[in-house]
Amino acid sequence: MGTFPDKKSSDHIAVIGGGWAGCAAAVTLAKAGKRVSLFEAGRTLGGRARRVDIDGRTLDNGQHILLGAYRSTLSVMKTAGIDADRAMLRLPLQMRYPAGADGMDFVAPRLPAPWHVLAALFRATGLTREDKLALARFSTTARWMGWQLHEDCSVAELLDRFDQTDRLNRLMWTPLCIAALNTPPQRASAQVFLNVLRDSLGARRAASDMLIPRTDLTALFPQQAAAFVESRGGSVTCGQAVASISAAEGRWNVAFRQAAGTQSFDGVIVAVAPESAADLLDGLCDTTMLRAFAYEPITTCYLQYPAHVRLPQPFFALTDDAGIAAWGQFVFDRGQLGDVAADAGLLAVVVSAAGDAIAEGHAALVAGIAIQLARQLGDPLLQTPLWSKVISEKRATFSCTPGLLRPDNAGMPAGLALAGDYVAGDYPATLEGAVRSGVAAAGLFS
Repeated sequence: MGTFPDKKSSDHIAVIGGGWAGCAAAVTLAKAGKRVSLFEAGRTLGGRARRVDIDGRTLDNGQHILLGAYRSTLSVMKTAGIDADRAMLRLPLQMRYPAGADGMDFVAPRLPAPWHVLAALFRATGLTREDKLALARFSTTARWMGWQLHEDCSVAELLDRFDQTDRLNRLMWTPLCIAALNTPPQRASAQVFLNVLRDSLGARRAASDMLIPRTDLTALFPQQAAAFVESRGGSVTCGQAVASISAAEGRWNVAFRQAAGTQSFDGVIVAVAPESAADLLDGLCDTTMLRAFAYEPITTCYLQYPAHVRLPQPFFALTDDAGIAAWGQFVFDRGQLGDVAADAGLLAVVVSAAGDAIAEGHAALVAGIAIQLARQLGDPLLQTPLWSKVISEKRATFSCTPGLLRPDNAGMPAGLALAGDYVAGDYPATLEGAVRSGVAAAGLFS
């Protein structure tokens, strides 16, 4: 990596892209005393985890769960003045299915690690003795291995190697793999999966907690990040797409699509999607890896029911079955999370790695999920929602396959850095992966 210019508190740094990586970079730079100009092409901050306004409703482009293990995310949120305990509902590690789903009920008690997992396993219902022994064997062996493989393989191969049962794979490991990596176990990286388990199941008890946003995703962090940057003398501009970046006498010129002329900066962080980053960086560095990613979709199906409809708990896992169009993997009761008056009766159903699910169209997806909810939750009313909306991010995440090569900042020109959930690191395409990359990119200018 080239030598960065002399670091000064007066450095003016441009951050291109207002997703979670860009916002994390901007907050970190502003905290360090840098002057920051953040540019976002869209009208709303947040990137692939943002607020959307549809039919007079405020929704998200995807329902998310964070983990207590997301140390970088929680740290940068605190810097931006966000009280995570108020902004998110904290629940213990759990995998709970409705009674009609032929599932399991696994809830970790408030005990020190690793006793919380062992106690949850002992108390779990819906698992046989063989299932429980297999899960205990996996956890023990993974710890003994230091959560590290000599050579990466698929999650399916790892589970087979550890003699995990079919039922445990179906009810526990496959949903966790898809939720964490958004890639089916047959082609998901076992090492990246182990990295996530290491930092959650293998760490202190609080690290395994599940954190569910109480507000929309833009308000959760990006909006507060923008306010923090502006309070430190920086600027945040939405609806401003960058056309090109060029070097000029030790500085960087940034040209915009909607306006003539350019602005000059001491440094630039590129925090946009891989293809867009490749276009901006073409001719400045090797963009081969940026153009080589395959992608996985995520779909969220929102279904509105009468306001009195309420799930027994904030969210459930669901058993999915493509053969009967039961596509849902998790269902969230939005009325128990945010503004109850506005969201009462609103359910959000997540379909990760959703390529097959959206192939037949949105109407068929909604119909299949509504029937799935009615059957598994034992409530015929759920078969006929009052209103529905399907939001699909066709390129929500990169396909996290074994041994995948990801770009880093080692070959970037001086004063130029890359940030995004696809940048090389331990994590898959998660909010934590994005934030970590943003913080690391900003650190290059400190």
